[in-house]
Amino acid sequence: MSLPGLELSASVETNIEPTVQDLKEGSEWRFEVAFGHQIEVKLLSGNAELFGTELAQKQPYTFTGTKAAIYTWHGCQLEVHGECQSEYIAEETPMISYANLHFALEKSREEASTTARDAPRVLIVGPENAGKTSLVKLLTAYATRSGRQPIAINLDTKEGMLSIPGTMSAAAFSSIIDVEDGWGSSPTTGPSPVPVKLPLVYFLGLANPEDKTSVYKPIMTRLALSVLNRLQDDGESRGTGCIIDTPGVISQGKGGYEIIQHIVSDFSVSVIVVLGSERLYSDMVRRFNGQRTSVGETIAVIKLDKSGGCVDRDEAYLQQVRQAQIREYFFGDAKSTLSPHTQQVDFTAVSIYRWADSSVDLTSLLPGDAVEENLAPSIFDKEEPSPQMQNAILAIVHADPSDPQETIRDASVIGFIYVAEVDEKRRKLKILAPLSGRLPNKAMIWGSWPEGVTDMVG
Repeated sequence: MSLPGLELSASVETNIEPTVQDLKEGSEWRFEVAFGHQIEVKLLSGNAELFGTELAQKQPYTFTGTKAAIYTWHGCQLEVHGECQSEYIAEETPMISYANLHFALEKSREEASTTARDAPRVLIVGPENAGKTSLVKLLTAYATRSGRQPIAINLDTKEGMLSIPGTMSAAAFSSIIDVEDGWGSSPTTGPSPVPVKLPLVYFLGLANPEDKTSVYKPIMTRLALSVLNRLQDDGESRGTGCIIDTPGVISQGKGGYEIIQHIVSDFSVSVIVVLGSERLYSDMVRRFNGQRTSVGETIAVIKLDKSGGCVDRDEAYLQQVRQAQIREYFFGDAKSTLSPHTQQVDFTAVSIYRWADSSVDLTSLLPGDAVEENLAPSIFDKEEPSPQMQNAILAIVHADPSDPQETIRDASVIGFIYVAEVDEKRRKLKILAPLSGRLPNKAMIWGSWPEGVTDMVG
């Protein structure tokens, strides 16, 4: 039996005998589970962790559509119910170097607490599939286990952190990261035994930030301003600092390096961790090592090897991940099923904006430095609902439709709706929303990412 909208098995396969994995100290069990299948893992003895979060003994953990690794420092025994797509035990891992990085950050935090210095603000860069997000999770989990309250920041729009893909987000973590769900639960995913996180979310609606840096940079600047204000006002977070995840595409060349420079400047980054690339490390040392941040901290550049467990995630798998995150936003997960609401709304009840095509810049036709305000390129085009909008995700933001376009661009997200049907004759939209009630009279942004999900509404 499947849960509505999730296409996930509701129970672990029972016709397969459980297996026991005996892990030696300093080794990890790497596994992959396909979408539509589940495994149940139970720690029988010893200690183990997943992305830095400890597993409780005798507690069953369920995984689906996952590529992950369970590590043990002193040895453990795992019981596994269900069939993995791939699995093996690795005895060579970079976990000692990752732990050493955490201890170095802890030392810096302790020194900051006794001086006027800021706690480290860590930027993780590296190519695609180098394990950047896994390292961010691990460092965040280790910090919370040390009694800290780090702010985790996701600037990779291909993946969502406590939100759907297509967004940039930040959240303060004062409780452990969820073993099964990764980052954990946001308020939209219903009741949870683990305290929910309250993410601040901004919508880009693009897969590659280099496709429209004129939009990516100001939104990122707005997110950075909010994070720096939180660090200033919250003593716990100020004493811990932040950990920033980035898209792999910006680590591949000059255009991306300009974005990295922008991130370092906006967030006053003091530690740059380069994962899995000698060339990128050399470039980052040349550009940043020994420089001063805006608050006077010296920037340090550190190189780490990527884990041998990092695997290339093909586009088919990534698309399944995106669709699962979107479905979870509306329908919940296997532990907490939600009941979204469908409703019909008039075309006149929505104000939808889409990023304008900036391939032609009228200001370039003006002589010298003369730029007339009325010729400046628009940020958005106002969109009339059309059949092309069917199956799209719209972001509702904290801005009125009459606000300036810069205000709409820089506004944080209230929530998302799904366009199930567009009836041009009746001028009606059939939408799916997490909650019942009238839509707020706010601006909505229609991005090109993530792609539409079909069959969300029967």
